[in-house]
Amino acid sequence: MKRIFALLLITAFSLPALANEPDSVYLFSYATEKNNNHNGLQFAWSTDKTNWKTIGNDYGFLRCDYGRWGAEKRMITPYLLQGPDGVWQCVWSLNERENKLAHAASKDLLHWGRQSYPLFEKGENCMIPVIAYDKAAARFVVAYKDKRGEKYVLHTNNFKTYSYNDAASYQQADMRTTVMLPGGEATGQVHRVAWELVDKLLKAYDLQQYKNSLNYQRAAQDVQRFEGLAPVIAKITINAAKPKRISDILMGVFFEDLNYAADGGLYAELVQNRDFEYALSDKEGHDTGWHSTHSWTLKGANASFVIDSAAPVHENNKHYAVLTTTATGASLQNSGFDGIAVKKGEAYNFSVIAKNAGSKAGRLKVRLAGSAGNVLAETVIKVDSKSWKKISAVLAAANDASDAHLELVPQAEGKLMLDMVSLFPQKTFRGRFNGLRNDLAETIAGIHPRFVRFPGGCVAHGDGLENIYRWKNTIGPLESRKPQPNLWGYHQSAGLGYFEYFQFCEDIGAVPVPVIAAGVPCQNSGNGGQQGGIPLQEMDAYIQDIFDLVEYANGDASSRWGKLRAQAGHPAPFNLKYIGIGNEDLISDVFEERFTMIFNAMKQKHPEITVIGTVGPFYEGTDYEQGWDIAAKLGVEKVDEHYYQPPGWFIYNQDFYDKYDRSKSKVYLGEYAAHLPGRPNNIETALSEALYLTAVERNGDIVSMASYAPLLAKEGHTQWNPDLIYFNNTQVKPTVGYYVQQLYGLNSGDEYLPGSITVNNNQDAVKNRVAYSSVRDSKTGDLIIKLVNMLPVTVSTSLQLDGFTTQPQQVTKTVLQGNPADKDAKPVSSASSFAEVQSPQLPPYSFVVYRVAVK
Repeated sequence: MKRIFALLLITAFSLPALANEPDSVYLFSYATEKNNNHNGLQFAWSTDKTNWKTIGNDYGFLRCDYGRWGAEKRMITPYLLQGPDGVWQCVWSLNERENKLAHAASKDLLHWGRQSYPLFEKGENCMIPVIAYDKAAARFVVAYKDKRGEKYVLHTNNFKTYSYNDAASYQQADMRTTVMLPGGEATGQVHRVAWELVDKLLKAYDLQQYKNSLNYQRAAQDVQRFEGLAPVIAKITINAAKPKRISDILMGVFFEDLNYAADGGLYAELVQNRDFEYALSDKEGHDTGWHSTHSWTLKGANASFVIDSAAPVHENNKHYAVLTTTATGASLQNSGFDGIAVKKGEAYNFSVIAKNAGSKAGRLKVRLAGSAGNVLAETVIKVDSKSWKKISAVLAAANDASDAHLELVPQAEGKLMLDMVSLFPQKTFRGRFNGLRNDLAETIAGIHPRFVRFPGGCVAHGDGLENIYRWKNTIGPLESRKPQPNLWGYHQSAGLGYFEYFQFCEDIGAVPVPVIAAGVPCQNSGNGGQQGGIPLQEMDAYIQDIFDLVEYANGDASSRWGKLRAQAGHPAPFNLKYIGIGNEDLISDVFEERFTMIFNAMKQKHPEITVIGTVGPFYEGTDYEQGWDIAAKLGVEKVDEHYYQPPGWFIYNQDFYDKYDRSKSKVYLGEYAAHLPGRPNNIETALSEALYLTAVERNGDIVSMASYAPLLAKEGHTQWNPDLIYFNNTQVKPTVGYYVQQLYGLNSGDEYLPGSITVNNNQDAVKNRVAYSSVRDSKTGDLIIKLVNMLPVTVSTSLQLDGFTTQPQQVTKTVLQGNPADKDAKPVSSASSFAEVQSPQLPPYSFVVYRVAVK
């Protein structure tokens, strides 16, 4: 595979021009309104300015990265100019409403630098930008019009700082023209350029198409692709005498509050909107029913239910319910998250913070009822305090129910104030107070992750500056925690907060890896966008918050923040070693300035903490390159890479990390998954991930951590597919991909045993679908062999172990196999023999793991 790519690259960029090629041609740069202006900067070429040939079919050589996915990230009327230094400068309009333009620069029209989005003072918006170069002043001139037709002119030396000029003094020509392309008319600019430039554009496009032909290979085509395939034989040689140290925390999990993963999911609270803090802003006003009374209903007559905020329990929890009763019989009901699931014989802890504002007896019946009104459990509590007071009770379920609801029934006329109405199963994970849903947490623990990244990716840096996730808002008494809108379009109660994350990590023996925003909001933010960095004068306080997090996690119980941890029930430190700064951010000047401030401060104050940087959301491109440049410049110890790709990419990029410079930053592969059309999680996607992970293990000296994403998704509330674990209120449904992660987690090693593989078929499509990994657990001495076959035929394998001198005691074989579209396959384990390890037969579409225990 590497040889083929090398030949293509030589062909594309190294061979001299043929004799019949022109010295120069015309290059047409343009963008269209197709796909709502999302297709980016495109090119066509011509020798006569009449007959034009497009380079690709709507192929964008530069795409806008401003704003949210969907309606944003538009490129409108781009203008391209080559400066006197040979660098191409491009500006374009972003939308019809903002007073911003976009800018990017390139030396070759293939590799583009950082995008910037300067905000201008004058005009009502920025449309139809034009660039010129003022030779006399040795500077660039940028002009734009607003929707009223007013013209504004600025000058700049660097496309970072701009100054306004008198528009009347510039007679700047707009060099846009309309030409007829094969697909119809387009408006743009004509440039006279060397043929070599166009030739590189053409060959770059051809190379990308070739890569796509590999990346998008589907198992559904395997019958035709491998028709008549002769028996496949693989020979593997492993040198057990020359182990290579690899990371001992390679496999982990990444938790993000997406797909209702927290409230209504892993967080065991059964009452939805328990604090009456749901707000229209959670959903940006798109759901008029999403407000303080969401999930609450008053049933019966002679009662009223309103929301007040005059005298709250806590300033961070402003809203509470006022339940007024003039005659008994009514009830205030909560529907939970798609109903409340209870189990017969199990106990549930009810609590409420309440006060009595005139009720005679202050008695409140609390009960769980089924959908038909049948009572499943009930008790009576007294609300007799005139000030806020927490009242607790226990409800024992008499029967099973998947769709129960909670009822609060006043037993006398009067007025009660209610807040923090809560119902928790007593059987939380490890019996923790304010704990986690037991079956979900057990399923995550079943992966045997060595680390947990939290509280999310995009959630961590939020939708705009005001929505950045602040860890201090998520600790302390529940009524004092500060809820906020979730970037994914619902509500975060902060009940599952930093203390609970740290506690979960400790409970499952995983290293905690919190991720903090790098002083900028999410790159897809709609509230402040990528240029909305925390003001520089506030960065010292922001950095202090990160210092305080280290103290909260690791400080002595007598320290200010360590004391709060101890008061929460954990006097001992949590042993924090890693902090991620940023999440697949747009690498802009605003980002770099703030990340650098945080990184340098952390290295000075806490050199014992490894700071994990970020290199964008893709495995290539501007953010990836710029992020790595920053990491190299600052000496960042580890960077967080993300990529979601089709199975073919994982099949044909097994050498991705073989080529990495071992002297530079180590890699945390923080988010990855194989994506097919329709986004299933099946044998095809799972095996492509298993196959790629053999290469990740092989490169465990440079890739020190890896986590699939996303982790959890609740049925009926799934915003992203595929995910590793699906669930509803009563069931947990691990996917095929989950079992791949589990098999790697259960069978991790800290030594890699180098070797080689040969296949009796020279087709790349065949060779790249057979892979292996061999590791050893130095603590037990166990040898672990992982073998992947993504072919539709059995692969007969001979495995030679050189230097393996210890005596095998027990061999366990685990096989995960099925048809490519199978979503329900599960691994099967059995006893095996060392003789079979040396001659394994790999079934079609299978992942086979041998664990050899030694004396």
